[in-house]
Formats: sequence, C-alpha cells, structure tokens
Amino acid sequence: MKAYIAGKITGDENYRRKFQTAREKLEEHGFTVINPAELPEGMRPEDYMRICLAMMDSADIVAFLPDYDQSRGARLVMEWREEAYTLDEQ
Repeated sequence: MKAYIAGKITGDENYRRKFQTAREKLEEHGFTVINPAELPEGMRPEDYMRICLAMMDSADIVAFLPDYDQSRGARLVMEWREEAYTLDEQ
C-alpha cells in the first residue's frame, strides 16, 4: 500500500527530519511512502498544492502528522480524503 504524508511544512525549519521520521515508521509497517518533503524548494505554494494533490491521489491512504491542523494544505487534504492514518508524535 502507498501512504502519503501530510503535515506542516511551511514555517517549520525541521520539517524534512520530521517527515523522514514518519517515512521510516510507515516503511516499518510495509508502506511505500510518498513524501512531499522531498520536493525541491523555491516553487510557488500553488505549484506545491497541485503536485501534492496528484501525489496524494496516487496514495491508498494519507498519514497525518500530529501538526497537520497547523497546515492549510494538510487541512484541505483531511477534508478531501476519507482514508486516513494518524501518526503519533514521537
């Protein structure tokens, strides 16, 4: 199964490490992980959203990080997707 990670990126200096930790946890559970934190920096927010929606649409589930509610994009994802997997903060 493929899992897309959703959580706060903008304004979080440690987002890459946080998403990598989530990736590792999901892989331990057998998921193929789609990680938006691996996208290059420097694009416009609307570009990221279009790419992330396509990535998420390819996933079987969305794994929401504990801070997803602090991200406008992740909140939109929560409203759009029905299958969700919430990761506990470690």
